[in-house]
Amino acid sequence: MNNDEVEIRHDISPIRKSHGDGTFRREDFSRIGNGVIFESGVMVFHPENIELGNNIYVGHGAILKGYYKNRMQIGDDTWIGLNCFLHSGGGIRLGRCVGLGPGVMILSHQHIEEELDKSMLITEQEYKEVVIEEGCNIGIGSIVLPGVLIGKGSIVGAGSVVTRSVEPYSVVAGNPARLLRKRTKL
Repeated sequence: MNNDEVEIRHDISPIRKSHGDGTFRREDFSRIGNGVIFESGVMVFHPENIELGNNIYVGHGAILKGYYKNRMQIGDDTWIGLNCFLHSGGGIRLGRCVGLGPGVMILSHQHIEEELDKSMLITEQEYKEVVIEEGCNIGIGSIVLPGVLIGKGSIVGAGSVVTRSVEPYSVVAGNPARLLRKRTKL
């Protein structure tokens, strides 16, 4: 091997342990409001760190992945579509009346890029809260990355990857998501 080549070691295996099977009881949550509906196939991890408001719908196959640190807070009148994945390692706050289309992913932590000879799988992780304010709609299949704040009343187009914060009443779309227009009264 010459000096320009990098040896990638694949023999470093982190110790893995199960996070459980995602079964839960309503009384396991830190807080759960009235009118919360869980469709079949919903999995919840660390419900003791999840707060749910009133009138929340969680669609079939959705995963609410609480974390041993930080919190997931979901406001009243929120709709979480089927097969959504919310991971609150860095914390997640959804305001009132937020809509998440089917397959939306919200991630609040990521691996930090380190030395080239170290597998990304075993690098340190960075935790950053995701906040989606009141009245937002996140389109089907969109991904929201750590540290993003989506301002009140914003719309994220289907299939978007939101890598940076979005001002209130914005319409964004794409990969990475870009501003298309500002919402105004008609």
